[in-house]
Amino acid sequence: MKTENIVVVLVEPQGPRNVGSVCRAMRNFGLEELRLVNPQADHLIHEARQMAVKATDTLEAAKSYPTLAEALADCAVSFGTTRRFGRYREGMLHPDEAAQHLLPITETGKVALVFGREDKGLHTAELDLCQHFVTIPTSDQLPSMNLAQAVALCLYEIYKVKGLLSGNSHGRKQLATNENLEQMYQHMQESLTRVGFLNPQNPDHIMRAFRRILGRSGLNEREVRIMRGLFSQIDLLDEQMQEMKQELKTDG
Repeated sequence: MKTENIVVVLVEPQGPRNVGSVCRAMRNFGLEELRLVNPQADHLIHEARQMAVKATDTLEAAKSYPTLAEALADCAVSFGTTRRFGRYREGMLHPDEAAQHLLPITETGKVALVFGREDKGLHTAELDLCQHFVTIPTSDQLPSMNLAQAVALCLYEIYKVKGLLSGNSHGRKQLATNENLEQMYQHMQESLTRVGFLNPQNPDHIMRAFRRILGRSGLNEREVRIMRGLFSQIDLLDEQMQEMKQELKTDG
């Protein structure tokens, strides 16, 4: 998956601050290429640079095009964003679904994410140039999102899906395998039975409670090793206690 092949296209953006904020969101999620179609304001003014923060190079590198068709000319597939439904706006994808569709395409060609005007969005004729439609589910109380926020949300979903497809947990722990969990539970049962905590005639009664407790926590491999270390220490202490008892019997 080549995210450098994803381009963000803004059609007739009206607010320089929005354009700057879009650049910052792009940098947050590893994208570089911004294309502007007939921008309605100077995107290089101070206000835009303020919002771009450390992504001013993305802002300065943005290319302007007179029409959307020209901006999409070298793209293999385009995803147009809209909040309006209708006869010619069917088969809508949510941002996470769009991410699943577009990431494989980036291996062989450019993919465009097209966002419309702050006040009117994309016209139907502009959506005709896109092969897929993306919509962000929002409340009926205020369905229209700020342009930069909509871009950030879509790019977040792409970055998240890319990480999942690449096996990147993004800081979330990788859960232990079922095989290692079962070995831990077997070790637990043997250790707790040996020290008299479990009834050897019916150990499953308490063990099921332990399985539910530990199952809810979602142990990773390190945590399983820690648990097994605890039971190994219990085993060692039990052996030492048994040896001491045997020595006392011998001395007596």
